[in-house]
Amino acid sequence: MNKKIIYFDMDGVLVDLAAKIAEYPTDVVAKFEKDDMVDQMPALFLDPPPIKGAVEAFNSFVNSDKYDVYILSTAPWENPSAWMHKRLWVEKHLGEGAWKRLILSHNKNLNIGDYLIDDRTKNGAGEFKGELVQFGSDKYPNWESVINYLQP
Repeated sequence: MNKKIIYFDMDGVLVDLAAKIAEYPTDVVAKFEKDDMVDQMPALFLDPPPIKGAVEAFNSFVNSDKYDVYILSTAPWENPSAWMHKRLWVEKHLGEGAWKRLILSHNKNLNIGDYLIDDRTKNGAGEFKGELVQFGSDKYPNWESVINYLQP
């Protein structure tokens, strides 16, 4: 059986960056927001919590006979520690072997696959050749709706 390829974005899909940002003092957040550089806040990507249901959803797809699963995320160029922190987050929350499924790219549309679960259309997600399942949208507001649609 040929498995379908499915990609999971991290920030806003698996990772609750909003919860991590809420831990920072408001004046620090305001300073970075003013320059549209929130993703450069120190240690932002160092162990934010997972989104509710994300880890269970990811594992249900990994353990499915239907899908070949990867994590496809972007990391800010100006925050090189983010690249390492994302890799460490994947290992901690998704398991030791999951980091081997991690792809970091600013051009998600260059990856070949059937589905991309992403909350935004930036960094090539909007031009992805397969189907974009836009997490957090009216159609897919949470993991339950994504699982119901894709049936791992």
